[in-house]
Amino acid sequence: MAMQLSKSDYMLYLKHPAWLWLKKNDKSKLPAITADLQALFDAGNEFEQYAEAQFPDGVRVGFNDYGQYLSMPARTTVELENGTKTIFQGRFEFEKLTFICDVIKIVGERELDLYEIKSSTSVNLNHILDLAFQVTVLEGCGFMVRDINVLHVNNSYVRQGDISPRELTASTDVTEEVKKQLNKARRNITAALEVVMAEVMPDPSPSHAKLYSYKDWLEVYKNIVPMPEGSIYELCRLNADEVGLIEAQGITMLKDIPVELVSKAKQREQLLAIAAGQPVINIPKIKKFLDNLKYPLYFFDYETLASVVPCFDGIRPYQQLPFQYSLHIIDAPGSAPRHMGYLHTDNSNPAVPLSKQLKEHIGPEGSVLTWNMGFEKGCNTTLAVLAPEYASFYEQLNERIADLMIIFSKSYYVDARFMGSASLKNVMPVLASELSYQGLTIAEGGTAQRQWMGAVIYGSLKAEKDQILTDLEKYCELDTLAMVKIYNFLVKLASNGNNKPRVAQMSLNL
Repeated sequence: MAMQLSKSDYMLYLKHPAWLWLKKNDKSKLPAITADLQALFDAGNEFEQYAEAQFPDGVRVGFNDYGQYLSMPARTTVELENGTKTIFQGRFEFEKLTFICDVIKIVGERELDLYEIKSSTSVNLNHILDLAFQVTVLEGCGFMVRDINVLHVNNSYVRQGDISPRELTASTDVTEEVKKQLNKARRNITAALEVVMAEVMPDPSPSHAKLYSYKDWLEVYKNIVPMPEGSIYELCRLNADEVGLIEAQGITMLKDIPVELVSKAKQREQLLAIAAGQPVINIPKIKKFLDNLKYPLYFFDYETLASVVPCFDGIRPYQQLPFQYSLHIIDAPGSAPRHMGYLHTDNSNPAVPLSKQLKEHIGPEGSVLTWNMGFEKGCNTTLAVLAPEYASFYEQLNERIADLMIIFSKSYYVDARFMGSASLKNVMPVLASELSYQGLTIAEGGTAQRQWMGAVIYGSLKAEKDQILTDLEKYCELDTLAMVKIYNFLVKLASNGNNKPRVAQMSLNL
């Protein structure tokens, strides 16, 4: 088959020219599809059927194997010649360009409306650029494109009973935005074709990443260029433009970046901690935070479900609903922590049974410590709506929440090994190194959500359900235990006054 440029190829070019070159010339350098990316694909496939329901007369061309893929243009032509007015998954070719449409609707002689289905809740620039490529191909095939729309998720839709495809789906007219991009799209298509045919890969520097693809391209870049520990690419909150400035100075290591070269506060703090060779600590701020806490202390963490199509009544698309919590309790200063928790195990709305258990586990007094309290507070607000008999409990609970992450997000404690992040996943290995996520089958929230939903909601992982539930309990309990360990570390640090904790004397080796 002759070389072709698809719309996905074109979008890779726009993100980074070297990305397209690798896909066409050295695919082995590209990382495998991650579970997070696969989840996005799955969400798109799930939403697609509801968006297509807006076109009851639609005929699907589609393909199930490579042979069917090759025959798609001919089969699409047959449908057009037979007078089919609405086509799903038709394929069009013009010279070296090809794309598969989501929906086209014939509105006149060689005139059509074009629809792109996206499982996002709004339109973004990537959608506009993608559609500009599609229009270029269609015009090359002799069609006139009248109206262009993105069919996306209506995130204000609240499920009540059976899913309403019409209410779940929103439509945004992007005709003018797309047409403004057509001339630029033609130039970019020419450049992309030149990259595909080039014998040498374009400069792979992350400084050339566009369309907010810096982090994703960096994962590819690591497969191309050896990256030593402590490289400049470990600077937190880095973007492509900033990388370009640093690379232009000939700097390759994080420790050699001058503080005056960066503009973000977190970046400066990271560099200053590296230069100091030890953590930078604000004892008075930490002590003030701790002094405001009241016993008993409840260390609290949710795991949540979310899906593009709401699972239960009262839920919006992508709304987070807790199905599990872990709770470590310290009753008084010096007391050993005790653990409690809840894990929903059947395909039903967990709001009421979880709330009932939580109210029994959390007493009316004492501080509730979370990590990133905005998330837990938001979940509590959701639960208060879904289980109104517990609304006053959740309102009072939110008033008692304190955010342990503040110590790190507000830079009361800065350690270079946090990599500029206040995430528990970054802080725990440094301040509670006796604990580890390594070896856990479930080791982060995205996996927890996917595994639970597969085992409990969708039944796709029914055979592994018992093991998944066990793994979930281990993971969620570790999160709150880590918070306990970090809290105890901070208490000891504050009680030592200006004495440096042991961690401050350790070599950072950066």
